[in-house]
Amino acid sequence: MGLVVMSERELKRLEVLGQVEAGTLSAEHASHVLGISERHVFRLVAKLRRDGAASMGHAARGKRSNNRKPDRIKEYAISLIKERYDDFGPTLAAEMLEDHHDLTVSRETVRKWMIEADIWTTRSQRRRFHQPRVRRECYGELIQIDGSEHRWFEDRGPRCTLLVFIDDATSKLMHLQFVPSEDTFNYMEAVKVYLANHGRPLAFYSDKHSVFRIHTKSDRTGQTMTQFGRALAELKLRYCVRTPAKPRAVLNAPIAPSKTV
Repeated sequence: MGLVVMSERELKRLEVLGQVEAGTLSAEHASHVLGISERHVFRLVAKLRRDGAASMGHAARGKRSNNRKPDRIKEYAISLIKERYDDFGPTLAAEMLEDHHDLTVSRETVRKWMIEADIWTTRSQRRRFHQPRVRRECYGELIQIDGSEHRWFEDRGPRCTLLVFIDDATSKLMHLQFVPSEDTFNYMEAVKVYLANHGRPLAFYSDKHSVFRIHTKSDRTGQTMTQFGRALAELKLRYCVRTPAKPRAVLNAPIAPSKTV
């Protein structure tokens, strides 16, 4: 005995009609549940008695679509696209097939064929991937700075932020400092301690926190550098901010760059 494939809607219909046939549900109630007329309910019950549960499935399931193009046309179209239009999109490829080869195929069909033949990729597959930033070679050259707010001491102390300084070349933790919050003055104090213990790096590297980057495009003051950036500029230090479009953009540009980060 073969398997009968049904959709959720068809299974629901089969269950309701089975109850009508068993006499536990009225045809009127079944018509409201299924959204069909009582007359159609009686027709389906009669069909169920005559042909069984398989009759409730869609009659065209598993059969070839009447609108489906023959395989020879599909193969011919794909061969033309590969030979002449492999760098075209589905819309333009469909137009070329119709104008130059008298082959009329819808854009969506051409798109499906091109995807199956690995000629075209979907929008999700065409996402832009950025090349990862290459690490610095020398210890102490570039220092990554970041903050992590957390209840570090559980119930033994208030919620606070851990500022972390990491060497880019070796991933060594250079400086850790607990502060009340991730703000400009706490970062300045942490940088002061770092410089006293380890000296000057060529640059600092940070995320897009407001301490490091001005997010408003229309700033009336015309300032393009944060207070933290101006403080590092006074010390002749550079810092860079990670961004999706420009992952190595240097914000305090007035300082002459030493190397590309």
